[in-house]
Amino acid sequence: MDKFIIEGGVPLNGEVTPSGNKNAALPILAACILTDQPVVLHNIPDILDVHTMRALLESLGVKFKSLDAHTWEVWATEIHPAELDPELCRNIRASILLAGPMLARAGYIILPPPGGDVIGRRRVDTHILALQKLGVELEFNRSFTFRCKELVGADILLDEASVTATENAIMASVLARGTTILRNAASEPHIQELCLFLNNMGAKIKNIGSNTLEIEGVTNLAGGEFTIGPDYLEVVSFIGASAITKGSITIKNAAPQSLSMVKLVFNRMGVDWNVNGEDILVPSDQCLCIEPDLDNAIPTISVMPWPSFPTDLMSIAIVVATQSKGTMLFHDWMYPSRMFFTDRLVSMGAQIVLCDPHRCIVQGPTRLLADDMAGPDIRAGMALLLAALSADGVSTIRNIGQIDRGYEKIDRKLAELGASIKRC
Repeated sequence: MDKFIIEGGVPLNGEVTPSGNKNAALPILAACILTDQPVVLHNIPDILDVHTMRALLESLGVKFKSLDAHTWEVWATEIHPAELDPELCRNIRASILLAGPMLARAGYIILPPPGGDVIGRRRVDTHILALQKLGVELEFNRSFTFRCKELVGADILLDEASVTATENAIMASVLARGTTILRNAASEPHIQELCLFLNNMGAKIKNIGSNTLEIEGVTNLAGGEFTIGPDYLEVVSFIGASAITKGSITIKNAAPQSLSMVKLVFNRMGVDWNVNGEDILVPSDQCLCIEPDLDNAIPTISVMPWPSFPTDLMSIAIVVATQSKGTMLFHDWMYPSRMFFTDRLVSMGAQIVLCDPHRCIVQGPTRLLADDMAGPDIRAGMALLLAALSADGVSTIRNIGQIDRGYEKIDRKLAELGASIKRC
């Protein structure tokens, strides 16, 4: 199994361009099932999760043509409803995104339980409840068997603002008969991209970016062409890497308009950046001082649905806090295993108290020492990579397939910024 060897303490400098947004690419690829016309997608990230989704779609009869490394033509002329490969589904959470479009196009699919990151229970009840409101019937016997005679628009209140459940409900609704009102919808940038992509093909989705979507069903969708935007999670990872290595980097085509809340949170840890059009410039003279609450109280960073601070950036923020002067409490109520990677940071010398599965207190700054470790999930794996970049000595990170699931050629990008990193 591949591993990274990193010699820390080297400031990152130069320019980098983030890859396409994984969390936009996956639902958009699934949504290609909704039309029998060709779709050309640009800026597809070359990562493991995207290739797993491609394999799942190919098993359903979808044809692919690679026009270049990041441009695919996708053509779902004929769809063959079937039980998805359990092993492929075990590798990716986004396999569940095939439920909505397959029901809209074919009325049937058998879906093994989805896998993905091991960060605690990730319920699928919200997906099921939304699809049932549209007329879907479900049987469960180790796998989910979804079927429907016809999808009919409905007034749906999601019991949580789940990103993937919102995406499934959107994809099922665009070809449903009548109008769907989707309330308590998630509104992340990748959901907005999915809506824009579908509207580009003839869907009628209103109030994009809000938590109440109005979707008027249409009889069919055309083909089209679409460019996937930058991955803001990768952008923030580079911001964090630059800050804690005391480097200065420019992130090209970074879509800074999506990072307003992230900027507020990072500012509280003494990290700031400048914006020049679509580019972000991270200077080397970072304060790296945690701003306390009034009366010198310990500040809390808590994840919340968009546009608040996203759970997928919690691991990166914790590593940044280990290098900032002061104390901060981090709270991720969404996933009970998100914080468990902090034991690796403690072994490197970080001063972190894990209060419970959802909360930890970080006191910084602390000198991090190189270590041999493994990344348990995509975001924790990237966070440990950042820690290794700032640590004294040579670190080894194993299980880097987790990082490769969400970050395209991250070792090459970091090496171009001056990092001492080797894949072996």
